[in-house]
Amino acid sequence: MLVVGAHSADFVWRAAGAVARHTSRGGEALVVALSYGERGESGELWKQPGQTEENVKCIRHEEASKAASAVGARFEAFDLGDYPLRVGPEAVDRLAELMRDFAPHVVLTHPEHDPFNPDHPAAHAAVAQARLLTSGAGVASGFRTAPPSEFLVFEPHQPELCGFTPTVYVDITPVFERKVEAMAAMAAQQYLQEYYRQRAEQRGNHARKVTGDAGIRQAEAFQRLLPNVVEAL
Repeated sequence: MLVVGAHSADFVWRAAGAVARHTSRGGEALVVALSYGERGESGELWKQPGQTEENVKCIRHEEASKAASAVGARFEAFDLGDYPLRVGPEAVDRLAELMRDFAPHVVLTHPEHDPFNPDHPAAHAAVAQARLLTSGAGVASGFRTAPPSEFLVFEPHQPELCGFTPTVYVDITPVFERKVEAMAAMAAQQYLQEYYRQRAEQRGNHARKVTGDAGIRQAEAFQRLLPNVVEAL
């Protein structure tokens, strides 16, 4: 599993539970942050006297690494800067090469649209382009490829305004405390912890209604961008 966020904490709020479920079953997960969110996502840290951008980056790296470890993942940062996040050709090539090496079965990132955050659509565009550059999709190519992966977007903060419609719910009940631990590691954005606790409960309610499984208490929502292929319905 490869999770790519615009900022270092994005994966925690939106996909930490799915990552934890994946790794708890023996899967490997890599989290990539295209930036640390040092300018636009770290308001609490900038309240400290004498704060510097480099120190904010260091703190955010430590927080994200700790959060990723809580859910069994590795963390890597591209440090491209935020607000605005500009993902140039070299960074897209770097991401594509990472995908060729890691060969993920599933890729998660932001939706294509976000009216309140300029960096999230930039991240989506970069991930979509890099993924296409890695996949020959069954056609012989003159460059190194990786097998086509599943491609989903995780739930944005304002789903209705981002064109997000859930098509997949992941039951995170067995690993919810690991997500809570990951969220607690992101001290620079403590204000989001209660919101995403509540969101997990709400999506858990939806997943119970879909399945009739009363044991589901918390869930995360995702939207599939490509059809899934099955042998029978």
